[in-house]
Amino acid sequence: MEKAVKSRTVAEPYKIKMVETIKTTTPDYRSWAIREAGYNTFLLRSEDVYIDLLTDSGTSAMSDNQWAGMMLGDESYAGARNFYNLERAVREIYGFQHVIPTHQGRAAEHITSQLRIEPGQFVPMNMYFTTTREHAERAGGTFVDCIVDEAHDAASEFPFKGNVDLAKLRRIVDEHGADSIAYLSIAPSVNMAGGQPMSMANLREVSEWARAHQVAIIFDATRAVENAYFIQRREAGYADKTVRDILREMMSYGEGCTMSSKKDNLVNIGGFLATNNEQFATAAKEMVVIFEGLHTYGGMAGRDMEAVARGIYEMVDDAYIASRVQQVEYLGGRLRDAGVPVVLPIGGHAVFLDARRFLPDIPDDQFQAQSLAAHLYVDSGVRGMERGMVSAGRDPVTGDHHRPKLSLVRLTIPRRAYTNLHMDVVAESCIALHRERDKIRGLRMVHEPRSLRFFQARFELLD
Repeated sequence: MEKAVKSRTVAEPYKIKMVETIKTTTPDYRSWAIREAGYNTFLLRSEDVYIDLLTDSGTSAMSDNQWAGMMLGDESYAGARNFYNLERAVREIYGFQHVIPTHQGRAAEHITSQLRIEPGQFVPMNMYFTTTREHAERAGGTFVDCIVDEAHDAASEFPFKGNVDLAKLRRIVDEHGADSIAYLSIAPSVNMAGGQPMSMANLREVSEWARAHQVAIIFDATRAVENAYFIQRREAGYADKTVRDILREMMSYGEGCTMSSKKDNLVNIGGFLATNNEQFATAAKEMVVIFEGLHTYGGMAGRDMEAVARGIYEMVDDAYIASRVQQVEYLGGRLRDAGVPVVLPIGGHAVFLDARRFLPDIPDDQFQAQSLAAHLYVDSGVRGMERGMVSAGRDPVTGDHHRPKLSLVRLTIPRRAYTNLHMDVVAESCIALHRERDKIRGLRMVHEPRSLRFFQARFELLD
């Protein structure tokens, strides 16, 4: 009988050239620090964090090529050569002809929502993202969740939980008419669902529906490269295609995109709005001058635009993106195998702890996900973040909390920043907490900002 051959380990497709020292602290110190931070991991000082998994936004490690490019920054006020390098990269990789740089992604969301939403219109999304929804509602729009039902089931292993449910779109048209839809805001992949991807087949169906009803699709392309990787791995007919080609096909089904370059594009700051709609681009350029800066820098330094341009080419390297997602799967696999409740399948940018199953005795009104994130920090110095009722905010009409079906703690992996030994530390801490979960207590909110409260809310530990 033949012995099964174990596949060989594939290492990261890069080597470490520079390191940053991180500080270790004691549990007593961390107990004091989280109490001072109001049990909100956003309010911790970064110097008090051992492994920082708060976000992958702007926290990735840039390459030597990107750092070299920053030395070539053209800081001219108008027409800097770095803008044209950025424009060329977006055209080649994403396929959009008009490129408007912004200081980061939420600025592109602001411009898009202000230009394209009339008060009273609906903005269907495949689940929401916090800032995207906030901008839509500030412009007078109403968010409608059109994601498939499987996305709200953390234990479901449906491979494309980011898919749009076309029946939910049809319901809007049947009840209010197609003119009631400002645009479709589509995120491949879906952060709040656990980093879950859309299939190319679903994107095509949504695109056909949108064209038939003359509704524009605007992508939140923040983590679209990770979505392209999952299509390559999971969808029939794409195994032999490059991530670069898959991404280009994905973007071809939309009119444009907003982009937070701090994620896929591998930089610490920056973003852009891109579109093939010339009229929209002209209006956006007028707005970017008012709110961000001239349309050829949009709030970014020339050196930062150069780093984005180079990062765009680096992000579609198949070896890089495979290594990036596989590190997330490594951490998720360790937790799943130990019985720790996580969102399945493991997503592209983060592992999401299912706080309701982790802490079944703590009710939503005691913010079990917020408490779990705080206790994880105390146990090991690992900083994650809440993605549950605190992030969802309140209903502006009733004043009650939005109560999402998922209550999660996101452990977000920065790109090219940590090794799998760091992931082992995270896994061991989560496993230890799960074994002693009955010792974890809930929280009460003692300070609540009016909007995007999860950034600055403060809590107290319940007796």
